[in-house]
Amino acid sequence: MNFTANALLSAGASPVMAHAENEVEEMVAFAGALVLNIGTLDDTWVSAMLRAGKKAGELGVPIILDPVGAGATHLRTDAALRILRETKVTLIRGNASEIMALAGASAQSKGVDAAESVDAAASHARALARKVNVPVAVTGAVDFITDGQRIFRVANGHPLMGCVTGTGCGATALIGAFAAVDRDPVSAATTALAYYGLAGERAADGAPGPGTFMIRFLDALHSLTPDDARQGARIQEDAS
Repeated sequence: MNFTANALLSAGASPVMAHAENEVEEMVAFAGALVLNIGTLDDTWVSAMLRAGKKAGELGVPIILDPVGAGATHLRTDAALRILRETKVTLIRGNASEIMALAGASAQSKGVDAAESVDAAASHARALARKVNVPVAVTGAVDFITDGQRIFRVANGHPLMGCVTGTGCGATALIGAFAAVDRDPVSAATTALAYYGLAGERAADGAPGPGTFMIRFLDALHSLTPDDARQGARIQEDAS
């Protein structure tokens, strides 16, 4: 949670982390976007997420769902599917294993880490997007974003990003920040992931290991300019 908040602040967003059931509706009322992350999970948190999500739906606030660990346990899978059923999710961001689990496919996971490739999840992501009418972003070596029709791939990033806890959650949160100002969720996710991955590339240049990389990553998120993003983004649109 701390890393995710720092990533958002570095990128110029204004994060608030809230999970108390008796305040989440009030928080959502002045939010630009709502991110529902099931990384820390119990029945009370699920109830708070549902309440926040329903309020966001009433207000037209974009909702980004991060189904952390879906497929690893029944609690996580069921919670993510319940959020999808009972709220108006705008976009789902997960790793390959999580997305395959939500799509009902057989997938391996290593706790909350992916044990499947993005390519293995691509067809399942497209099918899931069509089934629930919600765009899906699968992150990995090359990110895959689809609404069931349009397909974009983002090749920005660096392996060191997988060595720091919270980088996946940070990607979801950043998509939320972009969705607050870009109401096309596919466009928001694609540009957010390109910017996020490019920051990872900048941070990894000369970093001896994950600790130094983490600090440089926050610096890179802070210093990247729109021109840097336009010139460095490696985005490919597939023919539908």
